[in-house]
Amino acid sequence: MRTIATSNNPVRISFLRALLADAGIETILLDDYASVMDGSIGAIPRRLCVATDDEDRAQRVLRDAGEP
Repeated sequence: MRTIATSNNPVRISFLRALLADAGIETILLDDYASVMDGSIGAIPRRLCVATDDEDRAQRVLRDAGEP
């Protein structure tokens, strides 16, 4: 697994997941529960991960969409 994005913004995470799903790339969201348990104050960012084999393609999809 490789982390391709971190964010405290649930809307951004949802957008990134949708972009990757449209490209046929499966994602896993880590630290979602921990972030909710801290009251979503931003102390624990969520990590969006993909399989190691999909990392290059996922980075390309995000880059093409204008995501840093």
